[in-house]
Amino acid sequence: MEWKGELIKVDNYRYKIPKSYKAGMRTDGLIFASEKMISKIKKDQAPEQVANVATLPGIVGCAMAMPDIHWGYGFPIGGVAAFDTKSGIISPGGVGYDINCGVRLLRTDLAHEEIRNKIKDLVRSLFSNIPSGVGSKGKIRIDEREVKEVLVHGAQWALKKGFGWKEDIEKIEERGALAGANPDRISSRALTRGRPQLGTLGAGNHFLEIQIVEDIYDRESAAILGIDDVGQITVMIHTGSRGLGYQVCDDNVKVLGRVTQKYGIHIPDRQLACAPIESPEGKSYFEQMACAANYAWANRQCIMHWVREAFERVLGKKAEDLGMRLIYDVAHNIAKFEEHTIGDTTRRLCVHRKGATRAFFAGHKDVPEVYKKIGQPVLIPGDMGTHSYLLLGTEKAMKETFGSTCHGAGRVLSRTKALQQTRGRRVDKELAEKGIFVMSASSEVLREEVPEAYKDIDVVVDAVHQAGISKKVARMRPLGVVKG
Repeated sequence: MEWKGELIKVDNYRYKIPKSYKAGMRTDGLIFASEKMISKIKKDQAPEQVANVATLPGIVGCAMAMPDIHWGYGFPIGGVAAFDTKSGIISPGGVGYDINCGVRLLRTDLAHEEIRNKIKDLVRSLFSNIPSGVGSKGKIRIDEREVKEVLVHGAQWALKKGFGWKEDIEKIEERGALAGANPDRISSRALTRGRPQLGTLGAGNHFLEIQIVEDIYDRESAAILGIDDVGQITVMIHTGSRGLGYQVCDDNVKVLGRVTQKYGIHIPDRQLACAPIESPEGKSYFEQMACAANYAWANRQCIMHWVREAFERVLGKKAEDLGMRLIYDVAHNIAKFEEHTIGDTTRRLCVHRKGATRAFFAGHKDVPEVYKKIGQPVLIPGDMGTHSYLLLGTEKAMKETFGSTCHGAGRVLSRTKALQQTRGRRVDKELAEKGIFVMSASSEVLREEVPEAYKDIDVVVDAVHQAGISKKVARMRPLGVVKG
């Protein structure tokens, strides 16, 4: 059903939903998109979700959405909103079910010519070395006590256990461990689901991808990031917190759904269940969400270790000699306490990013020292047959979007519709004809994630680049893919 609400063009890449549009809106909604994209964005009710977010107590600035916006649970996918820590709320719907679904990117010293004839072997090695698919179980055996250690220490737990290199930690958002995690808040059901799944890829849009650098837009920044030339091989990992994160969200949607009235909060959609940030329920949700975020960082750290092992096995060289260094790891679904300048005042805010990426500018204290000169790397994955991007955060993003940008292409077809429209098709063969070798846990997941189920990622990334909230550094094309 097409959205018929009020949308005002601010400039070529910004569209406003005025707060007069709907009773209860405390601020405007703001959608970053090109004119070419707006008609598709209005195909579902995601803009209405932006307006709904604008009604929440304590919101600071606009309720925002990135150009990859589409319908989500509570907040739209691609949604960004910041709340005052004293008067504002925290909402599971503003983070999503796959807490800290995120991406990490490795660079290598390999050129395409060196592995052109080994892509299939590398993909097969990745597929056999890293468990994937719905309900997949990992190779790591830990008890409940150690699961709780993972939830506190995240990627740093994995490093301590021998998964990865010391230098990796400096190139992970929050150094791979979000402060404030309290595993004693986690339900036994969440712990049970999380215990066997550490080190697994999962299903849906999660993937491992061997890529070739196809375009470089900023050679100086690219060199600092480890991207030396067109034709270079990179590896991208896209996954999250698995069943544990899902359970944390599910547990708290129920709890917060019961307490909204207790705190006198009116919400236009029950999926926006929330609680004051400083309430017992609000604090409990954040502590559990931080646990799930840390689980996801540990998960990606373990998977990266096995990616390096897979390359070593096929190519007969150590990962160090192959130059398989981590460029960066970013979260796409998270709520975090950050300091932002509003007017002449610095305020501590709870920034919700749901299908959005942190994009801090050069010199920011939270940008790794090695990248201080250029800003925080931003990783935007495509899906199987489409490009992925490496961008950088900007000062404009800090001023306009609380240091946020897009996170991917954004769906245009639901998984159900994608399955209906691809009945009888061999997506793996279609991709092979384009020079992309893919392995998956099932043929259905390939049909669900068929490239036409998503917006044109080149158009999405161009919108955030032209809007100035992140800037393009390099574009990568897939050569080999493992789908969950």
